[in-house]
Amino acid sequence: MPKENKCRTYFAIVGDFDPDMVSKRLGIDPYCAWKKDDLRKDGKPYGFSRWECGFCNEYDPMVTNMMEKTIEPLLGKTKELNAIREENEVRFYLGVVPEFYINTVTPCVSPSLKVIDFAHETRTEIDIDPYVYR
Repeated sequence: MPKENKCRTYFAIVGDFDPDMVSKRLGIDPYCAWKKDDLRKDGKPYGFSRWECGFCNEYDPMVTNMMEKTIEPLLGKTKELNAIREENEVRFYLGVVPEFYINTVTPCVSPSLKVIDFAHETRTEIDIDPYVYR
């Protein structure tokens, strides 16, 4: 079985808020969302709300291209995002999860200025969580 590098990126809002309100204000349907106290598959309640959009798993060794694809629908919505952050107890994350094998061409995970500017404007944290395999 060939060893192939992968990566996924996504934008997430995490905290104490109503995910339906976020969808309405941004005009974006999440690919994943739950509300605090909703039940997990194991029957236990979530301790926080989460809303995710912009999921990208079309691998590009220049991971910044994936990051830009993820934030693209949000670029014109910084005012709305900042209002959501200021009115609720939330944090914004740009998740980057590269998976790569030793002795292969490793991905370039440095964010572009476009990504950095968006993150700065919206106080979005960039969370890079690499997995390295042999």
